[in-house]
Amino acid sequence: MRTLEDLDKVMSAPSPALIQFMQELEGDIMLLGVGGKMGPSLARLAMNAIRAAGVDKKVYGVSRFSEAGLQEELQSFGVETIACDLLNDEALQALPDVPNVIYMAGTKFGTTGKEHFTWVMNAYLPGRVAEKFSKSRIVVFSTGNVYPFTPVTYGGAHEAISPAPIGEYGQSCLGRERMFEHYSHKNGTPVLIYRLNYAIDLRYGVLLEIAKSLKEGRAIDLSMGHFNCIWQGDANEIAIRSLLATQSPANFLNVTGPETVSVKYAAQQLGQRLGIEPIFKGQESETALLSNAAKSMQLFGYPRVSLLQMLDWVAEWIEHGGSMINKPTHFQEREGKF
Repeated sequence: MRTLEDLDKVMSAPSPALIQFMQELEGDIMLLGVGGKMGPSLARLAMNAIRAAGVDKKVYGVSRFSEAGLQEELQSFGVETIACDLLNDEALQALPDVPNVIYMAGTKFGTTGKEHFTWVMNAYLPGRVAEKFSKSRIVVFSTGNVYPFTPVTYGGAHEAISPAPIGEYGQSCLGRERMFEHYSHKNGTPVLIYRLNYAIDLRYGVLLEIAKSLKEGRAIDLSMGHFNCIWQGDANEIAIRSLLATQSPANFLNVTGPETVSVKYAAQQLGQRLGIEPIFKGQESETALLSNAAKSMQLFGYPRVSLLQMLDWVAEWIEHGGSMINKPTHFQEREGKF
């Protein structure tokens, strides 16, 4: 893949399972926070699945739409967009009621120095949204940052491990989860907490960051020596299909790939493809921020895109000057400061 058209085509191609899912799902879908990194591709995937299923279903995309052209782009492939600041309670209450909600709003980067805004977005707003959509199914995007570091030999934190987030970003995300969990108990709202860790798009993500370091001749830090990742197209499909895995009390689901990936291994593999010998610094820690996604794979199957395929695609993308989104994951961060 070398162009945005190639990327969009692959990212938004629905699987037979997703097409069948759309035939079974009752009602329209609303994506709250559609303007983020994953929102546009998720919206497009949902629209393609609806068309392939031959069903009459709307996809609403809600965002402030601060990025020029995004609202028009979403409208061009059939999404009904609504410009809305979710922190404006009057605007929030005016949103149409829909049976299916995927909640993607939140903030991560710039947390340090703006902790007050982080908490209002990640912990206060979710309570307002949970009350507004108390009669809907809600899939709530969260993060593996709610977990403690685990030994790299452990296989990652599973859903039964008690959260112990490091830093205010992770703590505020746990606040988001607790708000939706509370209103799921109170109102019987079916909820699934979707703990993602990390999605890979060719324009951003852990693998791209490692590849950029290689191309620029920078040493690759091994202090966070292991990570998980999943192709964003697979992560998007799981998010949509998770609407029928919502329940009350809330269900919890880790979403990532099956491997515990070594940073050194990923750098060496990318280096082979790019003809560059990696330079490393630091020592691999015995612990890392890792998630075990066995439950997700039992429900939805293994990801369609493998780790080696992602490595091939990322190397080709960066070698041919593919466009990038300047939103680094900061996967190396061990102090929880974003």
